[in-house]
Amino acid sequence: MTPRALTGMGVLSALGIGREALEASLREGVAPGARGPVTSFDAAAYPDARVAEVQGFEPNRYLGDKGLRTLDRQTKLLVVAARLCLTDGGLKKDGAFVALGPERVGLCASNAYGSLEAISELDRVAVLEDARYINPAKFPNTVANSASGYVSIWEDLRALNVTVTDGNCGALDALTCADLYIETGRADAVLVGGVEAMSEGLYVAFQRLGRLAARERLGEGAALFILERLESAGARGAKVLGLLLGTGTSFEAPPHDGALLHASATATERAVTAALADAGVTAGEVDLVVSGVAGHGPFEDAELGGIARALGDAVPVAAPKALFGETLGAGGALGMAAALAWMDGVPVRTLVRGAAPAKVRTAVVTSLGFYGNATAAVLRRA
Repeated sequence: MTPRALTGMGVLSALGIGREALEASLREGVAPGARGPVTSFDAAAYPDARVAEVQGFEPNRYLGDKGLRTLDRQTKLLVVAARLCLTDGGLKKDGAFVALGPERVGLCASNAYGSLEAISELDRVAVLEDARYINPAKFPNTVANSASGYVSIWEDLRALNVTVTDGNCGALDALTCADLYIETGRADAVLVGGVEAMSEGLYVAFQRLGRLAARERLGEGAALFILERLESAGARGAKVLGLLLGTGTSFEAPPHDGALLHASATATERAVTAALADAGVTAGEVDLVVSGVAGHGPFEDAELGGIARALGDAVPVAAPKALFGETLGAGGALGMAAALAWMDGVPVRTLVRGAAPAKVRTAVVTSLGFYGNATAAVLRRA
C-alpha cells in the first residue's frame, strides 16, 4: 500500500464526544458512558443490563432541530461523526467546504447489524397493530446502507458512498476499500470508519447467545477519519494525525458446517502478517497492538494467540474495548482512534499483555470476527 494520511477525526463513544473528550478519558482510563442507567432503550425488563453508551447524546446540538425526527440513533451517530470529522480535518468550516469540494470527497463506513432499532419498531407495528400503520418515512432506516446515505445527503458528499458489512472486522476492511477508491481516482479523500448503535434488539440477541457474561459488555459509538494522499494533505496544510501503512484480512472456515461462531487464531495471525507485508514493516518495528479483545474467553484467547504467533509474546497488547465496550462494526475504527491518541503521547492503558511502551511509533490494530474472519491495519505516527 502507498502510505495514506489520516487528517481528521470525528468520534463518539462511551468515552465522550469529540477527539478531546476521547483523549481525556483515555488519560484517566475511565469511560463515563459506562456508568448510570441505560438511556438508549427501555431497559426496565433488563435490570442487570450493562452497556457502554454515548452519554448525553443530543444530535440537535450539532445538526440543528430540523430533519431529525425520522432518523434512527445509528444514523444520527454517524452524521454527527462525519460533521466533526470534516471540521477537524479542515475540509469544512462553518458547514461549507473550504478544501477539495463535494465532488471529490466520499464515504466508506461499516456497521455490523444495520439498524435493529428501526427494524424492531416497524416489526412491532406490523405484528401488534397493522402494516398499514407503518411510518413510510422510517422505512429507509431498515436498510443497511441507510446511515451512510444520510451522511452524504447531510454533508453533501458527492463522490462514492459505500457501506461495508463484515461484523467486527468491517471498519478495518473499510480502510482497504477506501484506499482502493483513492488509488483509482474515485475520490481525493474518503471518510472511513464505522458505527454501531445500542438498541433493545441488539442487547437481547447477545444476551440470548450468552455473550454478555463475565467481563464483556456491549457498547456503541461511531468513528470516522479522513483518508487521503500525503501530497493532498500537504498541499492544503492539513494536520496529519497518523499514517495508514497497510492492511490485511483473512478467513478460516468453521470446523464443520453446523458451526455458527468460530474464533480463529489462524485468521488473526494471517491478517497481521499480511498487514505487515502490505506496510513493509517487520514484526520488530511494532511498538503496540491495539486489539479487539472484549472479554469473551474463546475469542480473547484466539485473538491473543494469533497476535503472539505473528509478532511474538513480547509486544504489548492493549484492549480499549475494556472502555468502549464491544462496539462491533465500529470497533476497529474506535481502536484506531485509541491508537492515534496513544501515538500522540496519551499514556497507554487497558493492557492485557506486556508493559506500556514509553513511545508508540508503529501500532497494529486488530479485529477478530465471530465467524472465522480477521482484519488488521498498520498505523504509524505522523
